[in-house]
Amino acid sequence: MRDDNTRNTIIFFVCAALLLMVYQFFVIAPQDRARQAEAAAVAATQPAAAIGAGPGLAAPQVPQAMTRAAAVAASPRVPIVTKSLKGSLSLRGGRIDDLYLVGYRETLDKASPPVELLRPEGAEHAWFADMGWTGANVPGLPNAQTVWTLAQGSVLAPGQPVTLTYANGQGLTFTRVISVDDKFMFTVKDTVANTGAAAITLAPYGSIQRQGLPEGLGKNSVVHEGGMGWMDGKRQPIKYKKWEKEGGGPAHTSTGGWIGITDHYWLAALIPAPSERFEGRYRITKTPGLDIFDANFVGQARSIPVGQQVSTTLNVFAGAKQEPVLKAYQSSLGAAHLDEAIDWGMLWFLTRPMSQFLAYLFLQVGNFGVAILALTVVVRLVFFPLANKQYESMTKMKKVQPAMEELKVKFKDDPAKQQQELMALYQREKVNPLAGCFPIFLQIPVFFALFKVLQISIDMRHAPFVGWIQDLSARDPTTIFNLFGLIPWDPSTAPLIGALLGTSLHIGVLPILYGITTWLTTSMSPPAPDPLQQRIFQLMPLLFTFIMAQFAVGLLVYYTWSNCLTALQQYVIMRRFKVDNPIDQIIRRLRGQTQATG
Repeated sequence: MRDDNTRNTIIFFVCAALLLMVYQFFVIAPQDRARQAEAAAVAATQPAAAIGAGPGLAAPQVPQAMTRAAAVAASPRVPIVTKSLKGSLSLRGGRIDDLYLVGYRETLDKASPPVELLRPEGAEHAWFADMGWTGANVPGLPNAQTVWTLAQGSVLAPGQPVTLTYANGQGLTFTRVISVDDKFMFTVKDTVANTGAAAITLAPYGSIQRQGLPEGLGKNSVVHEGGMGWMDGKRQPIKYKKWEKEGGGPAHTSTGGWIGITDHYWLAALIPAPSERFEGRYRITKTPGLDIFDANFVGQARSIPVGQQVSTTLNVFAGAKQEPVLKAYQSSLGAAHLDEAIDWGMLWFLTRPMSQFLAYLFLQVGNFGVAILALTVVVRLVFFPLANKQYESMTKMKKVQPAMEELKVKFKDDPAKQQQELMALYQREKVNPLAGCFPIFLQIPVFFALFKVLQISIDMRHAPFVGWIQDLSARDPTTIFNLFGLIPWDPSTAPLIGALLGTSLHIGVLPILYGITTWLTTSMSPPAPDPLQQRIFQLMPLLFTFIMAQFAVGLLVYYTWSNCLTALQQYVIMRRFKVDNPIDQIIRRLRGQTQATG
């Protein structure tokens, strides 16, 4: 009976459907409800500030487009020089808006410029940090056009802070002291002295602003990019797509925390003092041809009597999302859960320890690709008993396959009798068709967690492995169009082929190895009873070869090596149960060809 022949396929699709239903109920549905609640809150809530909208929190203006160099030259500047950062801060607006990460390069070329993080307003794709004071009916507050005076210092460097001053001519004097450490943290201490005729009320604010969507957005949809913060005691992310479509959502009131904008590997974030109660918000200003994304906060209002002054301290993180560095700032600055800027995913309880263990292995072996191989071995050892049960069950099923086929032919006109005899066969041979499913389900979370770890690991960026693999975070650079480098020709220079290289037809050496090992492990599994199912499963390795070719080489190293270990474990078990397998078949063919040619 055909239904009996397709039993395994039905079980597979039922299990997949159950997983999808669980995911829909526990993940998608709550996200939809939260999205609807946020939209309702946005409609019901007016834009909030602690004491009104001051100059710093006014809607951003659309700047005139210019080159980056012209934007930098448009204002007087103070150089920034550390072992991790270089750039400058602008005296116009007192902003941190020109920053490069010295330890990271744009490409593998040693002459490649360092990664650009922040860019001044006026240039395309501007990204910068702004801070200051806001207050209702307080004239003369410094804004984006205010030119500060450099009162002390000439270069901003570790141990060498700079002091900026500005007097508004209406009884208020502003002093800004900016310091930087040897990694990625700026400390900004703002002081305002009131020598006017009446008391005033001000609140500190900060803003990370990004003008336009970043270049290359969407290349890695697995890792969060967009607004990110820790407020109200929890992680508060917002993706660019949602930010554009629905606005930034309601304000988050928090004591301690941070807010900013993150890329795949980089972060710019504002960290108020741990004791500061602030209101954080994601805003968007839509203009023709340009959306301005703004992650900002407004702190507590301060009353400043005549003859008095108040100060506030703000930390600005601008750099790479290295977990040890982020955790160190959590301890030293009280920056609550700053390491949550890394997108650990829903399986954070697995991705965190795996990421830390992978970093440890990398530290020990000195090669990230070798560390991936070692991590794979450790994971396989942990799941060795479960995998053994799974492969034993699969081997027993393959062993009784001929007997099953005989019963199907013998009782093809009596489905009830056929089913009865099949059950008797399972009992005699101690075979449970479902025994191989349970170990697979237990390994699925680890599978996804490892996938996530390799996506978020900054150590994998531009990390070499062996031979032609010089960047584990990129696709395999080899291609079939020049026979994997054997032909001295760059196929990207050809118009048609160059376009194809950006598609799934870009198949390199490692994807092919992955496809071969996937075919090998699939061939060792019991064949599907139905010929159509068999053909589908035979095509799966080829299909996955094209799919996986688009992923980072580091992922393919893991999957290919994992397939090799799986095939080895299956081979040993199949030999123990005296079941024929593809490896022995290949060996026999090679021996036969050798004898024939000899």
